[in-house]
Amino acid sequence: MPYEEAFMELKDVSVTYSGPLPGQLHHVLHPLNLQVNEGEFICLLGPSGCGKTTLLNCIAGFQTYEGTITLQGQRITKPGKERGVVFQDYALFPWFTVEQNVALGPKMNGLPKAKRSSLTEHCLRLVGLESFASYYPNRLSGGMKQRASLARALANEPSILLMDEPFAALDEQTRETMQSELLEIKRKSGITCIFVTHSISEALYLADRILVLLPRPGRVALDLALDLPHIRDRNDDRLFRYQKLIRSVLREEPPAHGESKPSNQILEPILASYP
Repeated sequence: MPYEEAFMELKDVSVTYSGPLPGQLHHVLHPLNLQVNEGEFICLLGPSGCGKTTLLNCIAGFQTYEGTITLQGQRITKPGKERGVVFQDYALFPWFTVEQNVALGPKMNGLPKAKRSSLTEHCLRLVGLESFASYYPNRLSGGMKQRASLARALANEPSILLMDEPFAALDEQTRETMQSELLEIKRKSGITCIFVTHSISEALYLADRILVLLPRPGRVALDLALDLPHIRDRNDDRLFRYQKLIRSVLREEPPAHGESKPSNQILEPILASYP
């Protein structure tokens, strides 16, 4: 059914926990408004405790929240197969082969065996694991486990992919390889991605748009659309200029009452200093 709203929209989304004392509240996520376009690659970037994983969990349907989140016109209140999730710790079932792990979602969704087999094979090819379908997770490297986790998420044919620091545990060379492979999968599938990271360089390499979050309470300090090609050179001078900008935002002192500064107050003095 056609929908007239944004592909995904967050309106006044906030998360608050009760503190240890009566009446005490801990504001984890300040009220947030955001629109996500179909096909965008958005990185949520910020230090620990800024609410980026909490925000991702709200979108995934794992976390209760105030406000509304809609995806293709449908309100998110619980997990759903239209949202594929990739975790940092792989979360593969050790007693299943790679193929069985990837096929689990389609099987639970009631897909016929022939369709399930075809879809599983396609997803394994997409991540380069077709030769390892019969392997168990304990025989895979960290990078291969994360490929299997990604294939499992894609096997549900989601409209959006949610990734919570999926490459953080990998060595630098494997991490860069996985970043490039993810971009190739994104190019082939056109899927919308929201990706949590602590790494400025990772966000700059992957994203079309970066949301910089600051803590206490978690809030978006900067919503930055990158004027860069989709295929990027890691040594591009423009990446270093954006990095300077983002580091300046991350050094900002938390404003009073948890309110974020308007983006232009942060950007104008930094951009004015560019050669």
